[in-house]
Amino acid sequence: MIPARGGNTAWWGICLAALVLFSAVQASARPAPNGFADLAERLSPAVVNISTSQVLAPRDMEIPGLPEDSPLKDFFDEFLEQQRRGGPQRVQSLGSGFVIDPSGVVVTNNHVIEGADRIEVTFTDGTTLPAVIAGTDPKTDLAVLRVESDKPLPHVDLGDSGSLRVGDWVIAIGNPFGLGGTVTAGIVSALNRDIHAGNYDDFIQTDAAINRGNSGGPLFNLDGQVVGVNSAIISPSGASVGIGFAVPSSTVKPIVAQILEYGETRRGWIGVRIQTVTPEIAESLGLGSSRGAMIAGLTDDGPAAQAGLEPGDVVLAFDGRNIATMRDLPRVVAEAKIGSTVDVQIFRDGETLTRKITVAQLQEESAAEAAPAEEKPELAETVVLGLGLASLNDDLRRRFNVAEGLSGVIVIEVDPLSAAAERGVQPGDVIVQVAQRAVASPEDVKRIVESEEKAGRKSVLLRLVAGGETRFVALRLGGRP
Repeated sequence: MIPARGGNTAWWGICLAALVLFSAVQASARPAPNGFADLAERLSPAVVNISTSQVLAPRDMEIPGLPEDSPLKDFFDEFLEQQRRGGPQRVQSLGSGFVIDPSGVVVTNNHVIEGADRIEVTFTDGTTLPAVIAGTDPKTDLAVLRVESDKPLPHVDLGDSGSLRVGDWVIAIGNPFGLGGTVTAGIVSALNRDIHAGNYDDFIQTDAAINRGNSGGPLFNLDGQVVGVNSAIISPSGASVGIGFAVPSSTVKPIVAQILEYGETRRGWIGVRIQTVTPEIAESLGLGSSRGAMIAGLTDDGPAAQAGLEPGDVVLAFDGRNIATMRDLPRVVAEAKIGSTVDVQIFRDGETLTRKITVAQLQEESAAEAAPAEEKPELAETVVLGLGLASLNDDLRRRFNVAEGLSGVIVIEVDPLSAAAERGVQPGDVIVQVAQRAVASPEDVKRIVESEEKAGRKSVLLRLVAGGETRFVALRLGGRP
């Protein structure tokens, strides 16, 4: 032991503090394992191969993704014609799944069992059991099956995907290319991935080898808990190139619970249409950084409208959960308990406000109406920021199918080199607000834009309506992109 004397006391205190900090950092970073054999042996019995079959009518047979100009098109056309003459045929497919309850509850992907009229689950010991569908959720590509057994089945637990960090070790077990019981390992490459598969994308990306047939199989952490359901890969060849995606267990848990309780999913709904808060929109609102989800429109008498939310509000938090980007809000609302009243934090007119909103149940949305055909051109009264503007009249309302009660200024021309064109502003859009102030004439638009320029604003926020839909667009002042 080295004693600390006199003026060295502070120095040794610093050294001791540094050592404690270093030890804490080391303790929080889990070392690479020497192997995965013990985990694989323990977990594999609960991972199952799923085989499905269905009868395809001749008209349903096709070669997916075959280009029209392919030199093989004639060959496949002849082949398919022969198959069609042969009548309906039974086709089979393979996937993976895992048991989460000893009574026989199996989780897999919806696309693994979709359309199947016969499903069988095979365990590592060779036991094969028929399965029935308890429920599915195509929006998150999840499905729950049930099997019956005369003894408790091996099972695994759903873990906490929220504790995952990029770089953590993970293990995938599944049935790639029909080779059951295959174990691969890798790390978490990224979190919260949006691969444009749906409104609730929040995928875990991993470099653990995932191939065709791994779909529906589990992604484990080193504690042996399921942190994801392997669902998709990106690969030009169809084989693993180290980019695989899994639905996180934080999404899986409530979906499975709802299916087991109700036989379906029941998502929360508040009746808003939202859009991304771009840096330009954030600057025009005085929000600072681009964050949250901007309300572009509300459903009449919907929960958000009843709670006093307005178009132009930016949702920053919902039920205590931070909304960092637009795509966070649909997922957080969907997971909210139906009928519950929660706090919503919004940004409006430079202030952060809190409103209470009662969550309703999501229903199917109706399809949007088609846009009308263009008619004869109209002369612009004023050109502002590359936009040719005109006052609304009966001819323009009829030409662009503008609702009778809607007030504002209509866009009839857009400079193709302007910032407005880059932001998607089109003829027929109706400007109802500029810088959150109502406008009724092209002169109003010009006056407010000039006022914002004099005030030193770098961009100005437009509220547009087209086809009954509202959106917000921030344009650089002076028309600069």
